[in-house]
Amino acid sequence: MTFLLDTHAFLWFVGADPRLSRTATSTMKDEANAIVLSFASVWEMAIKAGLGKLRLPQAVETFVPAQMQLNGIGQLAIEFRHAARVEGLPPHHADPFDRLLVAQALTEGVPIISADQAFDAYGVQRIW
Repeated sequence: MTFLLDTHAFLWFVGADPRLSRTATSTMKDEANAIVLSFASVWEMAIKAGLGKLRLPQAVETFVPAQMQLNGIGQLAIEFRHAARVEGLPPHHADPFDRLLVAQALTEGVPIISADQAFDAYGVQRIW
């Protein structure tokens, strides 16, 4: 099964952060699952790193692809249909990156690995 990562889930997984739940960790480590990171998350990390709100051991353009390869994480491009789907979403969540992740999860029919309970209001299957 395919699972979409929220940005914090990716960062917590690659950083072995104890805030990542056991369920999320086991789902991500299960080799039968395909784990994907949205380009929306890469964009979010790049913006936050550029503003000094996120510190990574290397630049996003180096760190993220290396961690994706090391951990067998695939990529989910932002397609027109994902961006357009945001228009019809109710305003349960104000964060534009998370709204795009919701749209991608709904459009692709995949669960999202996230601690963010705001996703539940959209009917997205959330793993945590």
